[in-house]
Amino acid sequence: MTKPPKYWNKAKKYLSKKDRIMKILIERYKHKTLTTRKDIFYSLCKSIIGQQISIAAANSVFKKFKAACNGKINPKIVKKITIQKLKKCGLSRQKAKGIKELSIKFSNRSFNPKLIKKMNDEEAIIYLSTLRQIGRWSAEMILIFTFNRENIWPIQDIGLLRAISNNYKKKYLPPKNFVSFLKNRFSPYCSVATWYLWRSIDNEPVQY
Repeated sequence: MTKPPKYWNKAKKYLSKKDRIMKILIERYKHKTLTTRKDIFYSLCKSIIGQQISIAAANSVFKKFKAACNGKINPKIVKKITIQKLKKCGLSRQKAKGIKELSIKFSNRSFNPKLIKKMNDEEAIIYLSTLRQIGRWSAEMILIFTFNRENIWPIQDIGLLRAISNNYKKKYLPPKNFVSFLKNRFSPYCSVATWYLWRSIDNEPVQY
């Protein structure tokens, strides 16, 4: 893991001045920050595994997946694991195929994560979404947790929407115009605001 992104403290000051709720959350979780793994293949595998299942279920499946990789999650090792063995870890056939294809594309370099650094957020989301089982939500998680992009606002994320409803006393789902209003208020540090809103409903930070 690494230290928080360089912009983190600046973002906290900015958000605290812009929004009363954000100021409360930043103070409440002042001893916690986003940490980064800097291993995109590992993070993509974890993202695929975690799709549409609970955090507890995802952790259980990921633990089995990691054991199947003998503790070393990298393209070379995953490429050798059969679809059947991946399914025995608790993965659906589609997720198993997605992880298998991921290992192949990383191995033959038909997908090059180094290109992402030169892309803007939308270009990066489109590029990541060319991978099997990686949609917009997964791509946004990678941009937040692996690349530390500071202005990602993942409006497909159920946790974010629930946190907005809880903290701003809105119905669930919160109105789209209010979600857009918050995006404008929190820019250019929507990723940081998202992270603190997540903390308000789950004290333990999720790590991809």
